[in-house]
Amino acid sequence: MASSTPSTPTTTLYRPVGQAELDLIEASGRRRFPPRLPEQPIFYPVCNEEYATQIASRWNTAEGKVGYVTRFAVRSDFLARYDVKIVGSRVHAEYWIPAEDLEAFNDAIVGAIEVIGEHRAEGHDATKDTTAR
Repeated sequence: MASSTPSTPTTTLYRPVGQAELDLIEASGRRRFPPRLPEQPIFYPVCNEEYATQIASRWNTAEGKVGYVTRFAVRSDFLARYDVKIVGSRVHAEYWIPAEDLEAFNDAIVGAIEVIGEHRAEGHDATKDTTAR
């Protein structure tokens, strides 16, 4: 009889993304976030769905674009080397992952990156929540 190993503790994080970033996530099999651009030295996953939804619905929908909310699990032991930053109210909690650490961050993702929400600018269809409840 094979012995089972205890599952690795994970932390659920969220990331608001636009269509271009979502396309690159899809191309990775929903397993990795794309490399940062030179003008993007930090990768910002957020700690709760509410904050991710605020960003996706307010910022990612500018100029008629679509904003998506993604959810994914990261090994907690990996995240322990980074501090949570509060950048507004306590809802606005995020990690600041240096761009040079993004490959290691991607390696620490457990399972798939899920799309749990889709938001469109006013007049470009209704905001759509794709969360299975």
